[in-house]
Amino acid sequence: MDVGVLTVPLGGESLEDALAYLSDIGVGAVELACGGYPGEAHIDRSHYLDDEDAQAELQALLDEHDLRVSALATHNNPLHPDEETAAEADTELREAIELSAQLGADVVTCFSGLPAGGPNDEVPNWITAPWPTEHADAHEYQWDVAVEYWTDIAEHADDHGVDVAIEMHPNMLVYEPTGMAKLRKATNERIGANFDPSHLYWQGIDVTKAIRFLGEEDAIHHFHAKDTKVYDANADLKGVLDTDAYTEEVDRSWLFRSVGYGHGEEHWKDVVSTLRMVDYDGALSIEHEDSLTSSREGLEKAVDVLQRAVFETQPGDAYWAE
Repeated sequence: MDVGVLTVPLGGESLEDALAYLSDIGVGAVELACGGYPGEAHIDRSHYLDDEDAQAELQALLDEHDLRVSALATHNNPLHPDEETAAEADTELREAIELSAQLGADVVTCFSGLPAGGPNDEVPNWITAPWPTEHADAHEYQWDVAVEYWTDIAEHADDHGVDVAIEMHPNMLVYEPTGMAKLRKATNERIGANFDPSHLYWQGIDVTKAIRFLGEEDAIHHFHAKDTKVYDANADLKGVLDTDAYTEEVDRSWLFRSVGYGHGEEHWKDVVSTLRMVDYDGALSIEHEDSLTSSREGLEKAVDVLQRAVFETQPGDAYWAE
């Protein structure tokens, strides 16, 4: 298990400068965005896909800084009711899977997407309750759309030997662990989680229990190290379904925070230990979205906490149990 970084916050820097900086602060892996909401500041799919020379140059740059690619990121909505929007997201995802295989990264991070509430609707519809009953009907329709699409993507991923790691995210169909397990069961084992605890904390989900739940099925393909702080002064009044802008920090019920600023170091050591219990040995990829600090400071503080939490060696023999 190593400390990684999703490089999007450093998108204003060249890839070479970003890699040099991350290597200097002790990072061992990078998650590179190549489409969708994260953009493609550091890796242009059209430049690298099917181009062995360009891929060799990228690998040489990574080797120079002793870094590996933990995943390619392309978070978008391939289930969008607008056909053009959905087609663009689908192309991004399929090409990211192909490029991931060619780079030897073998993991793509993404969203499940969110359909409309019916075949004639124009806007995605996040349904959070089964009543009035038309909402339950809409939710059933959405799952039919999702299973058909993701079954095809799962087969595409399997053809290329790549795991697809879906981030459980609000305003997406899959936003919590049982939905993640449902989609995986309906498709194949290439479909799993990009386990991002930041979206689970404010929902009241116990993160270590969720790790155990998905880990028992070997369904954690990648991990985002990102924290959240619930601010009771606001949440006690208006709850946690908060539509205030993320930049209105004083009014928000919760905020994304740098690792250690939502939950303490002891909690993050428990998270790391639970991941080890379920045999996850990939990257802890830091995603910086803390509006109370700069990207570099947020990344450096997160690296500091996680470096003390991760184990650098494999477990030895339990000699005391013999």
